[in-house]
Amino acid sequence: MNDFILNLVASGGYWGVALLMALENVFPPIPSELIMGLAGIEAGKGHINLWAVILAGTVGSVAGNYFWYAIGRTFGLKRLDHFVARWGRWFTLDHREISRFNNLFHRHGASTIFFARMIPTVRTLISLPAGIFQMSRTKFLVWTFAGAGLWNVVFAGIGFQLGSRIEEIDRYTGPISTGVIVLIIGAYLVRVIFWRPEAGNKTES
Repeated sequence: MNDFILNLVASGGYWGVALLMALENVFPPIPSELIMGLAGIEAGKGHINLWAVILAGTVGSVAGNYFWYAIGRTFGLKRLDHFVARWGRWFTLDHREISRFNNLFHRHGASTIFFARMIPTVRTLISLPAGIFQMSRTKFLVWTFAGAGLWNVVFAGIGFQLGSRIEEIDRYTGPISTGVIVLIIGAYLVRVIFWRPEAGNKTES
């Protein structure tokens, strides 16, 4: 993975970084912290400019997130209602939860998008409900850019400072990302086991 990213950054430059970050948001298993860390290392060696790398990575992040946002807007609330009625049990969702999410995005959409960009896996998944609940396109793009930009500054900066010692990035960010993903999966399993739909809700098991 490291060699693939380094080769694409070396051959594609800023476009390569933007492409990798867009793909990271469409296919989450590609780690953004590794992409930006390696790009930061290249910047530290003087091959590319650090701030241009951060900008390219952030533009790529916004593009990848907009992909899911657009899917969410196309899917829409009406289709979501039908989906929840059929499959809600496995997503621990009922119409009460949908209403809560809807209110969340209308009241706190900006901060939700911004802070979700700091959480592995969630940073990509959050774009789908943002689209479904018709969050303002401009607000979504602005706050996604802000959150992704801060994330990219941190990891590109780490790479820039560490030089070629990329294993140190993996040493710290790898276990944290893995731990967060394990917690998310564990929380999901607990919810599925103990979740009960709202009384009178039509959601099917």
